[in-house]
Amino acid sequence: MSAFVTWWEVVVLGLLQGLTEFLPISSSAHLRIAGEMLPSGNDPGAAFTAITQLGTEAAVILYFRKDIARIISHWFRSLPIARWHHPVSAQDPDARMGWFVIAGSVPIAVLGLALESYIDHALRNLYITAAMLALFGLVLGYADMTSRRVRTLDTLTWKHALTFGFAQALALIPGVSRSGATISAGLMLGYTREAATRYAFLLAIPAVTASGLYKLFGDVIFGEPVETAATVSAGGIVVATVISFVVGYAVTAWLLSYISTHSYAPFVLYRLGLAVIVVILLLTGVVDPLASGPGTAPEITP
Repeated sequence: MSAFVTWWEVVVLGLLQGLTEFLPISSSAHLRIAGEMLPSGNDPGAAFTAITQLGTEAAVILYFRKDIARIISHWFRSLPIARWHHPVSAQDPDARMGWFVIAGSVPIAVLGLALESYIDHALRNLYITAAMLALFGLVLGYADMTSRRVRTLDTLTWKHALTFGFAQALALIPGVSRSGATISAGLMLGYTREAATRYAFLLAIPAVTASGLYKLFGDVIFGEPVETAATVSAGGIVVATVISFVVGYAVTAWLLSYISTHSYAPFVLYRLGLAVIVVILLLTGVVDPLASGPGTAPEITP
């Protein structure tokens, strides 16, 4: 039988989601690990993770609302169908950014749908999570130490936009980190820490929002009832999502300020340390490598 996720566990999971979604340390890894360590002892599931990410993504949209509104406006006004109403050039930086975000979102959309079964099940193995935490921690550290950090977002190209997009798609594997992979790619391409981080936030909006809504409607609202790894009340999901929104907004503001004068070294060391801890817990039998139960979509209770 699946275990019920209590209200205080929901609060913990919401806090974890808000704290880790935009830091380059992998929110999906933390939720996966925390699920094993909490009293209910179960993975809250890929669907729970995706839905609560809607809260953190709403925080990003609120934080970047002026930038997003300007990008959407300029992108639309650059289209031939809109040239009659205050048109802007197709080479306008904000219009180009709109196209870059669209193009960069294609890889994760295609791969996410194609590999959905693996993402929901096999790839949530904690041995894989630990390996990705360590491997991409080293990648982030190498990128941060060797990057020239001279490019800004106004020099973004189609090739680089797609490179960012494929890097983001790697985050479909728990432990990689969406922001970590995207920022690493940006640093390797020579972008400044601020530019790489800002673009990672903007690029995540379509992918995370679409993923959360897909899981919300596909697995929760219209999905078939299944025996799941964890039983989460509908109210619990709402609470976790709201908490992730509030905490996510604060973390977004903090991270953009922090990386303007600091390196990513603390996050690299944290990832390596967490990977070691997870392996120790696995080898000692404290946690199971695979989620309990045959499903990963959250079972909704009244």
